[in-house]
Amino acid sequence: MSHIPTPRGKLTPNRPLNELTWLRVGGPADWLFQPADIDDLSAFLRDLPAEMTVFPMGVGSNLIVRDGGLRAVVIRLPMRGFGQIDIDGTRVTAGAAALDSRVAMQAAQAGVDLTFLRTIPGAIGGAVRMNAGCYGSYTADVFVSATVVLRTGEIVTLGPDDLNFRYRQSDLPGGAVLVSAVLEGPAGDPAALAARMEDQLDKRDATQPTKDRSAGSTFRNPAGFSSTGRADDVHDLKAWKVIDDAGMRGATRGGAQMSEKHSNFLINTGDATAAELEGLGEEVRKKVYQTSGITLEWEIMRVGEASPADSQKTAQ
Repeated sequence: MSHIPTPRGKLTPNRPLNELTWLRVGGPADWLFQPADIDDLSAFLRDLPAEMTVFPMGVGSNLIVRDGGLRAVVIRLPMRGFGQIDIDGTRVTAGAAALDSRVAMQAAQAGVDLTFLRTIPGAIGGAVRMNAGCYGSYTADVFVSATVVLRTGEIVTLGPDDLNFRYRQSDLPGGAVLVSAVLEGPAGDPAALAARMEDQLDKRDATQPTKDRSAGSTFRNPAGFSSTGRADDVHDLKAWKVIDDAGMRGATRGGAQMSEKHSNFLINTGDATAAELEGLGEEVRKKVYQTSGITLEWEIMRVGEASPADSQKTAQ
């Protein structure tokens, strides 16, 4: 068995991950590491055997961990040490564990417009990694740089060109852990920014199942679709619309359901397994392709192994 270094932070073997994800599903990780600080993280990654897989995990807002768990060292940055927010002029430096909503609110109080982050679930580390966005604004629009600990333990600073931002994607190096980011937003009046965020919250609560157990948007919006193959016949589409057209609003599988309120939200109604949630998502993708020829791409990340029981069902 590979040697695990002894850190100053908290290292837990066979840690169930279900309670750490918003969907409340998933088996155990081989190890869960919560570093004390950046130096602790750097030393741990440096000394961790190269063959051991590292999986950085945020607050689990956009994640399905499969029922068989994750054969990896999961690294989850605690708020203490990685949740600091500092503001200098229009530049905001936020630890990767700082919640997007908190960053937006503190920036607004200082007269910096990062209001699009207010309704995005999750923390800044995930926002950078997934180029999170809404209301026509994306993390890439305000990103300056990020401090990252590489799998080798080296601490580096990466800029926009290094991350190569795309729709809901970036090129963070494999096994690297993002620990903080510098964002720069336009100046704004604090009262006006606060009012805008309140309006955003009202709109979100009116259209999304915010009281249900979900992981945010399930599928990415299709970039465009042409029914004729001509470039001038490409239309921007919303994932919820093609799901509706396929008759999958409210569809269920076990304890999993596509929300009646917003059909691009996959929810755990109470006792869903990861297999039921992912299986329903795949059923939706199949139906959408059959009815429209559009292949939906998952926005929720799915990781880990199926449970032995699910693996047997698949093999039969």
